[in-house]
Amino acid sequence: MKLITTLILAILCFPVSLSVAHQDPEIAGYIPVDGGRIWYRLNGAEHLGKKPALIVMHGGPGGTHRGNMSYVALADHYPVILYDQLGTGNSDHPEGRENWTVDHFVSEIEAIRKALDLKQVIIVGHSWGGTLAAEYAITNPDGLKGTILSSPLISTPQWIADNQAWIDRLPKEVAKTLRHHIAAGTQGHPDYKAAEKMFYSQHMCRQSPCPNRHYRRDGPTWNADMYVYMWGTSDFYATGTLRDYDISGRLPEILSPTLMICGEFDEAAPETCKKYARTIVGAKTVIVPESGHATMAENEPFYLKTVRDFLNSLP
Repeated sequence: MKLITTLILAILCFPVSLSVAHQDPEIAGYIPVDGGRIWYRLNGAEHLGKKPALIVMHGGPGGTHRGNMSYVALADHYPVILYDQLGTGNSDHPEGRENWTVDHFVSEIEAIRKALDLKQVIIVGHSWGGTLAAEYAITNPDGLKGTILSSPLISTPQWIADNQAWIDRLPKEVAKTLRHHIAAGTQGHPDYKAAEKMFYSQHMCRQSPCPNRHYRRDGPTWNADMYVYMWGTSDFYATGTLRDYDISGRLPEILSPTLMICGEFDEAAPETCKKYARTIVGAKTVIVPESGHATMAENEPFYLKTVRDFLNSLP
């Protein structure tokens, strides 16, 4: 009854107005959390209570659910829940930054489970969302049937070291430009922006234009201020509140079946992802060939097949 009431209220209280370029949600609504309400969308409602629900966390910090739209394709066999974290996208944007913490964003996952009465779940997180997935898998094992860590941020120091290694492989003048302006604090300089663009062309999305842009068309606005506050101004170095973040030492505490997936040229470097996966009992690592950090966009068929194979392997 609790679930039925929640779903009815969601349908009545939130008018769905997504572009026809996207698969519309069957259910959409708000869930209260500390500090406001988060917006969620659900497809595959007919599988609720029959299959574990996939809860998918977006990247950023400050991104939106639109980056994870590829997962809607899995709603043919599973309930799939995408959502915007508090402070970004369709969710409430309360004043202040007191809720811009790892603990708060992890708590949103549990709020979704309770509001929708989800006994069994599979948690999925890409990039910063992978941080939240790892944190949740360590601290909330009950009813957790699987964990998917997609190009995850696990350790900021390791992430920075890996991306410095990627910078070393750029043309010397490009690498020199990046490091010069970072040291000088002049990241707004046109030369820096051009060098940054080259880095992203190799390690964010290697195809131009990047595929699957239609998923973001007419989408909600991301929160750039949250990204800068928690991370910094560029993906390959950190100055924000996450600059010392590191949960790598606790990965062995993940007890659920785990898939680690990242790109061949990912900012979440493949050798590091393999290293992390080796610390989780039974975890499997898959590398998306010729892909940067935008793994879902660059090779969606390969990515989704990998995820489906993992889901089909779960007990």
